[in-house]
Amino acid sequence: MILADEFCVHHHIDLTFLYSLRESGLIEIIQREEKVFIPIEQLGYLEKLVRFYTEMDINLQGIEAINHLLHRINEMQQQITMLTNKLNIYDKE
Repeated sequence: MILADEFCVHHHIDLTFLYSLRESGLIEIIQREEKVFIPIEQLGYLEKLVRFYTEMDINLQGIEAINHLLHRINEMQQQITMLTNKLNIYDKE
């Protein structure tokens, strides 16, 4: 796990942004005693969200919309792959 304060300092963001992402259901953060941590497996995804926010100046609602659309695209790509595989079965016959 990564200490959230260190992540925020490194990326020049406020801890409240992480809390907002958690409230939106976009990330999980873990609180132990007085410290807040980010699970290591979320690091790449969280860095992408931070880039949307800092480099592209996209607000939280925009990040939520982008996340939803990216999730739908991923679902559709999986469905296309599945359908392509089914078609390949009939194409071989």
